[in-house]
Amino acid sequence: MAKQPTRVLVTGAAGQIGYALVPMIARGAMLGPDQPVIIHMLDIEPAAEALKGVKMELIDAALPLLKGVVATTDVVEACKDVNVAVMVGGFPRKEGMERKDVMSKNVSIYKAQASALEQHAAPDCKVLVVANPANTNALILKEFAPSFPEKNITCLTRLDHNRALGQVSERLNVHVGDVKNVTIWGNHSSTQYPDVNHATVKTTSGEKSVRELVANDQWLNTEFITTVQQRGAAIIKARKLSSALSAASSACDHIRNWVLGTPKGTWVSMGVYSDGSYGIPPGLIYSFPVTCEKGEWSIVQGLKIDEFSRAKMDATAKELIEEKSLAYSCLN
Repeated sequence: MAKQPTRVLVTGAAGQIGYALVPMIARGAMLGPDQPVIIHMLDIEPAAEALKGVKMELIDAALPLLKGVVATTDVVEACKDVNVAVMVGGFPRKEGMERKDVMSKNVSIYKAQASALEQHAAPDCKVLVVANPANTNALILKEFAPSFPEKNITCLTRLDHNRALGQVSERLNVHVGDVKNVTIWGNHSSTQYPDVNHATVKTTSGEKSVRELVANDQWLNTEFITTVQQRGAAIIKARKLSSALSAASSACDHIRNWVLGTPKGTWVSMGVYSDGSYGIPPGLIYSFPVTCEKGEWSIVQGLKIDEFSRAKMDATAKELIEEKSLAYSCLN
């Protein structure tokens, strides 16, 4: 029997990431090659014409899985009955702007979208926040959608996770698919901590630890970390635009693993509600290593944390606490 279409909302759909993301969703990269989709695209009024153009292109691509397209500037219409929401739209930081200015703009955007999702989305809708500051935007969304289960609101750190995998595979000259279980701890910002202490590489003689194969702790504890932390800035410098293709691809990876599960023995990084695991204060959306099964994520427990890691994990938690109080000061 043919599957019922899944309704997927993409906000900021006329922007760079949205434009890269919607064809990936329509080709099955997010929900699988046999799952039909209806894509809901939302953008602001000044982008209405561009949004119409994206809809035209989706129709022109004649994609077999695509069962319908809703393109709108009306947040209620956009959120109606959606099963998955990918929140790409947000207010970017512009030259001369303070963090508080950006935060207050995003608070007002996420306030409107949260209440529309809460009232009009399908029950058990899964939400992924991509727009920066992603962790704190996700927290704001929860604040204004109080009946949404905490487990259904996440933010994107899979891009950082994939960047870490990419750096290890380049360094060791191995296929990226043979590297697994890197971890991104904390905030999707330059304080995040990319951790390879539990990561392994599949070799002809079995799985080996990344640390053992790289055999250069100095590189792993310095340049590797800063390269992953600063990768977004390096791409802006090279492209004169921020990461779009890789962000869209990792958003698909995040939702695909959340909905369809993670491979046995493998974990991924997701920004999720802290329950106090690893000494991270509850009430923050923090990136942890997670496994997913039957549409639910669980934080991987029992990983050994050394002193170096502890300090990095606490520093990024401290930044998230500061961001949270800044965001909450904008609510008043």
